[in-house]
Amino acid sequence: MSPPEFDFSACPTVDELPAGADPGTWRCEAMHATGHLRMGAVDEPLTEPMRITFAEGRVDGEYRQIFGGMTAAPVQVGGTPLTLTPQYGGYSDFLSDDTRRGEFDIKFAIGWAHGLPGMPSSGCSVGNDRDAVHLVLKDTDPTRVISQDPLVAAFGAQDAEFAAPGTTGCGPLRRVLDRVLGLPSAAGTNAFDMDVTVAIRPYAQTGEVE
Repeated sequence: MSPPEFDFSACPTVDELPAGADPGTWRCEAMHATGHLRMGAVDEPLTEPMRITFAEGRVDGEYRQIFGGMTAAPVQVGGTPLTLTPQYGGYSDFLSDDTRRGEFDIKFAIGWAHGLPGMPSSGCSVGNDRDAVHLVLKDTDPTRVISQDPLVAAFGAQDAEFAAPGTTGCGPLRRVLDRVLGLPSAAGTNAFDMDVTVAIRPYAQTGEVE
């Protein structure tokens, strides 16, 4: 299995690392995640990868992370002109432990594939930075190394317990969109499955990711 192409351009710069961080011991991770989203009335595959970058390391022995960036393609909501685009919701913690792979807040920008009269031009979403979808990801497939140079690993993760809020920033269409999307949706009725590959690159001695 050949690793995909990874883009490290969104890695935090050395200047963005925490005070006291030694760039020689820090690294940037570029993650690709495909999978499946079941949320309310939405039940769609994620065939185009979400791409997430972040830096991690230690300062005075304490584990620290700096989020870099996230991009994702719109997901067509079957049977409707609506699309959902996953976006960063303002919080992440990718330190794994015995109970979870990591935690991540996500929101979904609502768009329309063929134009929809009355839709707001921006800001209409499922969740926002104050009330995002909070994912607590647990392993479904153990980590396996698929390349040593560059270092690339793969694993599976899932959250089948999260709750999803209703739409926000959608003006008078909020009630209609909530009904179409089946939102809000209670915990235990949703699932986010992810097949993840992650490339790991240490910061160079100059302090930047090459």
